[in-house]
Amino acid sequence: MTNNGEGACDRIAKARELFLKGYNCSQSVFCAFSDMYGMSDDMALRVSASFGGGIGRMRGTCGAVCGMAMLAGMEKGQTLPEDKMQKQANYKLVQELAGKFKEMNGSIICSELLGLRKDSKIVCTPDERTAKYYKKRPCLRMVETAAAIWQNYLDTSDDVVAKQ
Repeated sequence: MTNNGEGACDRIAKARELFLKGYNCSQSVFCAFSDMYGMSDDMALRVSASFGGGIGRMRGTCGAVCGMAMLAGMEKGQTLPEDKMQKQANYKLVQELAGKFKEMNGSIICSELLGLRKDSKIVCTPDERTAKYYKKRPCLRMVETAAAIWQNYLDTSDDVVAKQ
């Protein structure tokens, strides 16, 4: 249980709910856990806003994976430039999380997850969230997967910083 009474299923459900409300994949994953690090929802949503759609809708690294990476930074992020051990620990965690996501979904790249051609034109205008959108896009599943991977990390790691 976390400090505000939310359990694992509640965190995953919160990520899902945020996405269904219209927040992007990165915001949905990051904000579902950010309060555990003393961050307000408003700040969490702002910080993670640019990472949706494969970072700025450029279809690069999946926003849900970016959300996990930001959470990894909250846990193990390096704060001193000379602290190479902390930098290494952070990168190792990010690589492990991304590896699990890739194992479960086949890729961490937004365009690949969406089945887009490599030469697809990048459009900056977000798609309207309709029933048709949710049918053709795996994004909700990606958000749930990333949230579940992060929750599993919190549940199984011995050195978690998050307020539990």
